[in-house]
Amino acid sequence: METALITLALGLALGLGLWAVQLRRELAEARAQLDRCCAEQEEQSENQLEQHHALLDSMTEGVLVLNRDGHVEMTNASLRRLFSLEEDPRGRPLMEAFTLDGLSALVAAARESGELRNAEFGLAEPESRQLHVNAICPRRAGETPQTILVFHDVTRLKELENTRRDFVANVSHELRTPISLIKGFTETLLDGALDDPKKSREFLQTIDKHADRLSYLIDDLLTLSRLESGQLALNRQPTELQPLALRVHDDLRAKAAKRSIRLETDIPDGLMLDADGDRLQQAVFNLVDNAIKYGQPEGHVRIEAQPNGRGMAEVAVVDDGPGIPTTAADKVFERFFRVDKARSRETGGTGLGLAIVKHIVQSHGGRVRLESEPSTGSRFILSLPLAVKTA
Repeated sequence: METALITLALGLALGLGLWAVQLRRELAEARAQLDRCCAEQEEQSENQLEQHHALLDSMTEGVLVLNRDGHVEMTNASLRRLFSLEEDPRGRPLMEAFTLDGLSALVAAARESGELRNAEFGLAEPESRQLHVNAICPRRAGETPQTILVFHDVTRLKELENTRRDFVANVSHELRTPISLIKGFTETLLDGALDDPKKSREFLQTIDKHADRLSYLIDDLLTLSRLESGQLALNRQPTELQPLALRVHDDLRAKAAKRSIRLETDIPDGLMLDADGDRLQQAVFNLVDNAIKYGQPEGHVRIEAQPNGRGMAEVAVVDDGPGIPTTAADKVFERFFRVDKARSRETGGTGLGLAIVKHIVQSHGGRVRLESEPSTGSRFILSLPLAVKTA
């Protein structure tokens, strides 16, 4: 009996031992599986976090996240570049990390309302910028509220808006002047001047002159618009410069004769450019026309050109006029810019000629520059591609 009990006890003990071993093995496997799951979950979380950071860093807008205490929790690469941050600002208070007047008030307004708030700021350093900032503090139950700010650099948009406003103002002024004159002389004719042959002819000539001025302005506006938008297709082909320059001289010879200005050409025979001949002739015409209008009476205007040894030709229009101040050298190619506004109005220019020249040259892959000093004349230089020589 005792032997049987001992045998039973030993069997139970052995069974319990085997069961314990099996249980420990299963627990170890479960623990290992749990560790693997945790590691995989952690790796997935890290990968997702890296993907989120990569996505944020790829944004052109700057992103800033503040924690509940108003300290920096996260920034993206665009924001750090925008503010030229050399150190990671995480953990720092907002106003310590970003000294931008009014930013704290924007954050406070977003937190108080829980809705999207926005404001515009001027950033002086490291360079002048205009910023549009959106801020929101999304409220979720059981979560610590964060504040998210998105910074948009609207500097270029502001510049374009100012350019558009100035352009509209200038066009309105340029249109209003001839229209007012045409209307005034027309009313005078209708009021009785039509019966005076001498006066009526004089007034009609004035009306005709300003109607032409309107036509030139509209033509130049359309040309400039098509050049700037890329809608003007160029017919580029080997174009000999010397005959083109002579055609410009023929077109402007009578105008130059009225001011006793001598037209000259110094261009090597056979100099070929890769250009749209009509557009290039328009550019040279505008430069020579300007030189005649603003040059010295009894002076000279010369078209000259030489290859520069780098696959380009330097085409220059030179005059001996009063010259252009250095401060205005970069502005003369802007639309409606005039060095001497009173004289420009008198000569009847549209103020778009040099802007058209610049865009024609740029559309050929070249550039235009001015060399001038007061009382020494002006030299407008066009860098244009030479035609490729074929065997």
